[in-house]
Amino acid sequence: MNILLGAVNAKYIHSNPAVYSLRAYAIETGRCKKEEIQVAEYTINQRLEDIRRDLFRRSPQFVGFSCYIWNISVIRSLIPDLARILPGVPIWLGGPEVSFDCQELLRSVPQVKGVMRGEGEETFASLVQLYQETEGRPSDYELSAIAGLSFRGDKGRIVETPDREPLEMDRIPFYYKGIPSEQIEHRIVYYESSRGCPFSCAYCLSSVEKGLRFRSVSRVLEELDYFLEQRVPQVKFIDRTFNCRKSHAMAIWRHILEKDRGITNFHFEIAADLLDGEELELLKQMRPGLVQLEIGVQSTNPETLKAIHRPADLEKIRWTTEQIDEGKNIHQHLDLIAGLPFEDFASFQNSFNQVYAMKPEQLQLGFLKVLKGSPMEAMAKEYGIVSSPNPPYEVLFTPWLSYGELLSLKGVEEMVEVYYNSRQFVTAVGRLEGEFASPYDMFAALAGYYEQEGLDQLSHSRMARFEILWNFISSLGLGKEAMEEYRDALMTDLYLRENAKSRPSFARDPSDIREQTGRLLKGHQEDPSVLKEYRQMDSSRRNRLFHLEEMGDGSFLLFDYRDRDPLSYNAMFWKIQIEEDEK
Repeated sequence: MNILLGAVNAKYIHSNPAVYSLRAYAIETGRCKKEEIQVAEYTINQRLEDIRRDLFRRSPQFVGFSCYIWNISVIRSLIPDLARILPGVPIWLGGPEVSFDCQELLRSVPQVKGVMRGEGEETFASLVQLYQETEGRPSDYELSAIAGLSFRGDKGRIVETPDREPLEMDRIPFYYKGIPSEQIEHRIVYYESSRGCPFSCAYCLSSVEKGLRFRSVSRVLEELDYFLEQRVPQVKFIDRTFNCRKSHAMAIWRHILEKDRGITNFHFEIAADLLDGEELELLKQMRPGLVQLEIGVQSTNPETLKAIHRPADLEKIRWTTEQIDEGKNIHQHLDLIAGLPFEDFASFQNSFNQVYAMKPEQLQLGFLKVLKGSPMEAMAKEYGIVSSPNPPYEVLFTPWLSYGELLSLKGVEEMVEVYYNSRQFVTAVGRLEGEFASPYDMFAALAGYYEQEGLDQLSHSRMARFEILWNFISSLGLGKEAMEEYRDALMTDLYLRENAKSRPSFARDPSDIREQTGRLLKGHQEDPSVLKEYRQMDSSRRNRLFHLEEMGDGSFLLFDYRDRDPLSYNAMFWKIQIEEDEK
């Protein structure tokens, strides 16, 4: 039997571990052979026609889709056509987006045979085994014997079997070992060492899972060695709270520190207020770029945190992020959610400013999604929180936050993504903060400028973003001296990231670059060693590996693109003051 598992990812660099895990478990447990199950991965940006064509050409006799809020619309659009071009082929769905309110889904999408609810490995393996044993024609009675199913039975009646008990994590095979390396070498590799979460945050589906289960440390370490040996660029742990068991986290962190080959980056989602001194000390030993941490703060409003059942020690989070930042070796990604209960416009601005003050490498400003099956779904009705009925079910307004205010936050989110999270404007934005009462006010003013100038609905190049920021700063009515300093800051940011061949309109005239280079080539004994290397190169290689930029005070910045900051990817640079007798 030709069984196909389909995944529609948000981006090409993403992968779907669920379909690979289902396939590996079914093969490992002997329910079907390796050649009988294929995986097909697509993206939401592909044309439906192209996905449909590929699915047809694979000639499946059973189709299963992994469903999430970001791909359900695409999958629902595909299903009616698939039912026509693959008549008689059963279509099954699984994943968090379809595991709740299955009856409504089956009524609204009549071409779907059924849903595999919740954790899918054993359910899928039992299902495909049954389909093979019955030559693709299982009876309702036989399907009813499999736990975790909701399916369309005889005469259209909907049958739901009991929920399935979760698996022990060590029973799940390591599915990456059988995947060709070329399929994962340019993608984010997702990995889980635990399932479940110790917390009960109302907006998250993890709060409804039963228990917290861990893969044995010995197996995890063996599997991480595989990623290190394969020189995978990034491994993203999808554990909901990676450090909820200290011994588990410490063993993994020690291992990647000891076995680090200088290539792989590991991403962990943690609760910062659970970290203690021993863990922080270990993290400070990591190679810059080896580890990045995602910390969900969500809000700094105590009433909001209490309402969403999220215990948090904000002072401990602030102290922990400061300790991590001191090491200058770990990328920190902090999250906020707009639209939560009791968080009004002023309260959210306060949350934003407090988290911004923690100086994360990235600040993710997200918006509440009222997910099916989450406690927030019931709370939304109780509090009067209104969200879109369509995926991703994003909040539209709340009793505390109007739709217009949410639109303002959307503008701020875009500016934070472009001018802060990109890490391409660090120098200029760091100085610009001083012109406003708060960081939020700065980003809000920048968003307002984009809207006023009709720039908010357009796509802009990197160079255009520099021009826009210069024009925005110019509109503030600052003095000539201040504008010269901003010119220096923007030119610094421009060349920190790349040796740009074109220059913005506000750049100083570089026509005397030969004279400047000539001065540096003279040299003195006390010059930094980089200048000695600079002088020894021919002009072609020098221009490729270095950039020389004059500042407003007559000094020069020498950017060295051979060595980059592993956290920001910015070039190393040197400030050089040419003595008067050299001029």
